Amino acid sequence: MDGDRTSLVEERFARLTRLAARGFNRALQIRLARYGISFGQWTFLRILWAGDGQSQRELSQLAGVTEPTTHAALQRLEGLGLVTRRNLPGNNRRLHVFLTERGLELRGELEPKAVEVNEVALDRLPAEERRILRSALLHIIGNLQRDEEAAAARGVRMPPTRSPSEDI
Repeated sequence: MDGDRTSLVEERFARLTRLAARGFNRALQIRLARYGISFGQWTFLRILWAGDGQSQRELSQLAGVTEPTTHAALQRLEGLGLVTRRNLPGNNRRLHVFLTERGLELRGELEPKAVEVNEVALDRLPAEERRILRSALLHIIGNLQRDEEAAAARGVRMPPTRSPSEDI
């Protein structure tokens, strides 16, 4: 591991961030596996825990993934008995996604797993360094959001992404 870490010292921030995100995701996947939940499905559960009753299109936008990706994840979650899809009164065209009782209950079991992953990742990192890291990451995120907005203002069409931007 030390050899790997030494080789990363001069690496670009984008790659380091990607590797860290991948590590977070894999650590959470390990913990979700016993529940039969994938990381992608976790993303949709988190969104629904924050606001039940979203349409598939809204879920796609909030997760930052394509609608076919969303559809596949929702089918699996429905098969697991964690969500249901139904029309709202007065709107028979658009299906909305709702958590089942089990989907709601699972929040209490799964969210602590995400907290655990954060604790593992930040183990032995002093509080001041955590504060600086959080501040730096928020600054980077803001810079990149402004860059994306500027590209959109210039008429650059953003390609769809299959990777949700997610913090766990």
